Amino acid sequence: MTTGQRLPARARLLKAADQVLFDQGIRATPVDALLQQAEVSAATLYAHFGSKDALVAEALRVRLADWQGVWDQHIVAADNDMARLLAVFDALASYRRDQNHPSRWCAFLAAATELPAAAEEISAVLAADTALLATRLLHFSRPLAGPQAQDLADEVLLAYTGTLTAFLRGYPHSPIDVGRRLARSAAQAHSRN
Repeated sequence: MTTGQRLPARARLLKAADQVLFDQGIRATPVDALLQQAEVSAATLYAHFGSKDALVAEALRVRLADWQGVWDQHIVAADNDMARLLAVFDALASYRRDQNHPSRWCAFLAAATELPAAAEEISAVLAADTALLATRLLHFSRPLAGPQAQDLADEVLLAYTGTLTAFLRGYPHSPIDVGRRLARSAAQAHSRN
């Protein structure tokens, strides 16, 4: 795209939502701020999405598809069972380096925290993110932990979630490294049993 070309209005709205909502807060950000950032009218927002909640849901769907694509790449690159289980941390490191989706921590956790009674369209995307994590971690835990695979998957999920929340604190210095170490230790403990 040359500097003279503008993104279509729908793409500008999604980009504005991605840049503003998950850092400044979904409910704290007025629609007018999104409209100003996207340089569109309220009529354009409602024509493309119908509501602010629908815009939030679509921004989360885009993030989920992008996140899954990054995670897929790291799974394919992994050369053993342990590496496939820990690929979630490698994917997180890659995803955070990508500036297409800036945020302080995790848009899914931020939305779940801010919107405990979210609209159905948002709740569905949050549930899809949780299901993706839970299903994949269980699948990759089975070769390492056998009948204790669910326990290992739960422990890795907790290490991963802790890693995400550590970005809010700014401590420890390398949360991804710490989360990966915790997950590896859990996997090694289950492998010995």
